[in-house]
Amino acid sequence: MRHVIIWLGLLVSGVLQAQLPERHGALDTQLYLGDGKQQPLVVGFGGSEGGNAWTSDRWQTTREAFNEAGFAFLAVGYFGLPNASQQLDRISLDAIHETIMAHSQNPQIDPHKLILIGGSKGGELVLNLASRYPDYQAVVALVPSHVSFPGLTFNMDHSSWTHQGKEVPFVKATPKIVGPRMTGDLHQVFTLMLEDVDDRHEALIPVEKINGSVLLISAQHDEVWPSTLMSEKVILRLQQKSFQHPHAHWPIDGDHASVLDQFPQIIAHLKAQFIH
Repeated sequence: MRHVIIWLGLLVSGVLQAQLPERHGALDTQLYLGDGKQQPLVVGFGGSEGGNAWTSDRWQTTREAFNEAGFAFLAVGYFGLPNASQQLDRISLDAIHETIMAHSQNPQIDPHKLILIGGSKGGELVLNLASRYPDYQAVVALVPSHVSFPGLTFNMDHSSWTHQGKEVPFVKATPKIVGPRMTGDLHQVFTLMLEDVDDRHEALIPVEKINGSVLLISAQHDEVWPSTLMSEKVILRLQQKSFQHPHAHWPIDGDHASVLDQFPQIIAHLKAQFIH
């Protein structure tokens, strides 16, 4: 999963548009089944590069490794595709959940063993999704955030996500990010946005509501956003809320993409939990 964000527009004030993006709620999915029945289902999401990253030739080896380990794999594209929203803007968590539930009824899948995995914005997505639906038994979030950020639009004036017809609360963009945004300094953009986030901010993802295990993998030299700091915030919240499920944070000595080398360890981690 190559993380690409194209944010070259200036932050400008404007009137919020009530109209949802075209093809709101439409998704692109591809199911890869292994052999046998009652396979745990891993649902994979890419990041802000858009498209359906997990269907690409680049990820074929990893997909097949999941299948060989006994998992079915569902690749979900949620924007940047002809049959889905063109921008990461108010993506419907409800539509994603309903789509996963439909696939979980496949006779080869165990509907009680559903696992979410996503990287970067996809990590933000899976934490949000599992926090709102109790149907997921495990979440793996790679270089994620602990808050919901704005959608990747010119004005950044809407949430990345919607739930039950409302925008998920998000960290608001302010004029102070205009300079680093214009120069492409994404890490500074997100660092500045987080300055106004305290422990009671409405944009914090309610991760304590997740009904299963949580694994976070961050990059200590992340050039895109402070994923190690944000992952630590997730773990701290889980601890403060007396979270009862297994949870762990693996900080990796590398950049934003370095976590992609961790899939053998991720598969082994999930296999120990779900394959008996």
